[in-house]
Amino acid sequence: MFYLSRFINFLNTPVAGEATAAPENSTVALLIQIAPFAVLIVVFYFLLIRPQRKREKQENDMRANLVVGDVVTTRGGIIGTIRQIKDDNIVIETGANNVRITVARWAIGSKEEKLTN
Repeated sequence: MFYLSRFINFLNTPVAGEATAAPENSTVALLIQIAPFAVLIVVFYFLLIRPQRKREKQENDMRANLVVGDVVTTRGGIIGTIRQIKDDNIVIETGANNVRITVARWAIGSKEEKLTN
């Protein structure tokens, strides 16, 4: 136990020149410790947050610009043609029997591009 306490005291003793360190050195040391976290936050923003916001904006613009006759796919995988738009509800027609389904606007996953010959 004696050796452990002496070792801890040895670790706590200041190195030559460290006891007379200027206050600005502590500021620099603080900035050096914070810098990796700041870099990490910037990297997360450009790799994760910004692309997600861009993708959400594109999806919201696509949903806002839907018109009757567009072929869409819901998030559940149902493919159909828009037959009616009522505020936040969209009626799509799907299948061989022309079944009409009402879905919420947010449930539209993608808009299929029209093929032109």
